[in-house]
Amino acid sequence: MDIYLIRHTKTATELGLCYGRSDVALAESFPEEARQLQWKLQEFKEFKQESLVLSSPLTRCVQLAEKFSSIVTTDVRLLELDFGDWEGLRFDAIESGILHQWADNFVHAAPPKGESFIDLCLRAGFFWQELLSREAEQALVITHAGVIRALLANILQLPPANAFQFRVDPGSVHKFQHFDNYTYINYINK
Repeated sequence: MDIYLIRHTKTATELGLCYGRSDVALAESFPEEARQLQWKLQEFKEFKQESLVLSSPLTRCVQLAEKFSSIVTTDVRLLELDFGDWEGLRFDAIESGILHQWADNFVHAAPPKGESFIDLCLRAGFFWQELLSREAEQALVITHAGVIRALLANILQLPPANAFQFRVDPGSVHKFQHFDNYTYINYINK
């Protein structure tokens, strides 16, 4: 199976805003960014009916997924990290001591009423195992940077903190091939 992980395109948010689970709008540049993504995925022009298009349920992902197929399946396991009480706040508005305490141990610590990165890794890992068990030639997965990093850590069996060494740009594509019970990475952050 060919698997394409795609991060949603740029959002219409201010720099420094904490918006993991918040359903924020896409930037005005979305139509052009979507065209560029379709160009990057020219091989998807031959998209087959038995191919899968899966998406985070947040609008910034679903809108992009609908550019590739009229049949989009949403999955809550593809949601970005839940920042809990910090959702919608600017990071510089969060008490610095608490923010630093979380940042020093974000893999295991969670923001108030949120989730830790290890929690995200676990739910993304369950999604991945289920995806690999499905019968499909191709899968297009539209999601968020945190989920893509969690999946890279899972596939490469890396300590979760090391996943943040990967760049995951808005509108980036990460291609994998899975066959004979093994996952190959074709490219990341294209």
